Amino acid sequence: MHEKALNRLVEKLRKAYGEGLVSVVLYGSAATGDYHARFSDLNVLCVLSQITARELAAGGEIFRWWRRLGNPAPLLLTEREVASSTDCFAIEFRDIRDHHRLLDGRDVTGRLALDDSFYRAQVEHDLRAKLLRLRQKAAGVMHDGGLLRTLLLDSVSNFCVLFRHALALAGAGPPAQQRETIALARAQFGFDPAPFERLLDVREGKVKARELDAAALLGSYLNGIVAVIEAVDRLAL
Repeated sequence: MHEKALNRLVEKLRKAYGEGLVSVVLYGSAATGDYHARFSDLNVLCVLSQITARELAAGGEIFRWWRRLGNPAPLLLTEREVASSTDCFAIEFRDIRDHHRLLDGRDVTGRLALDDSFYRAQVEHDLRAKLLRLRQKAAGVMHDGGLLRTLLLDSVSNFCVLFRHALALAGAGPPAQQRETIALARAQFGFDPAPFERLLDVREGKVKARELDAAALLGSYLNGIVAVIEAVDRLAL
């Protein structure tokens, strides 16, 4: 189903931007093989020769249609911005470079030179920010097992991405798949993988969501995230 949507998106972008469309790139879970229709988005990078108010207006209806399908709006960047932004978006561009699928145009990300000046700091920042946000949200839904379950199921994919980057920083040769990421992170950072594996079981349809006791998993889940953060922090010493 998502292949049809991607093909339609490319058609619309070609029509809207013509020769100004440099590249359309699929990245994220759909490019790594971890896509699950119920929980995953289709993440797309759209590279244009220039971006002015005219290009923004031309893409308005396309972006509204794409969001109605449940996906985030495509990222709009110029080719120059792609090449010059790798220092401040080290996580994102590393993921796109290593795991992407070219949908149209030239592959401007496959051989992208990465500037890792702030890579470790960004990984730690994003881990800490997402942990703080998770705590804030969890505190507000502890009374509702269903909402807490949804919160954890929505968060685990993001933490798998960041754990993969923590492994890269530790020199562990990070994998693309989420389950292998959790297994390697457990070995490298020493935490209980059970809550992460259980959440992935639900996302993959191996366990029904209602069978998941989110409150029972929460403590160990948070401890695992903290263990990875502390390991990344030590790399700064």
